[in-house]
Amino acid sequence: MKTIFDVQQLLKRYGVFVYIGNRVADLQLMELELKELYQSQLVEPKEYQMALLLLRQHIAIEKEKEEGK
Repeated sequence: MKTIFDVQQLLKRYGVFVYIGNRVADLQLMELELKELYQSQLVEPKEYQMALLLLRQHIAIEKEKEEGK
């Protein structure tokens, strides 16, 4: 798992489609949905960790962009 697209595809396998219109909110909602799938034991721990790391990195990047405006 290397991109946010990969995370979206993972969520899509379980019928989760996220689009709010705000990139940070989208990423945060994806994180919540991912946690739910992991707690339900539908996602492997390694897959969960990689996806969570990617999401948190991109959330930080997007927040920096917003602050820089």
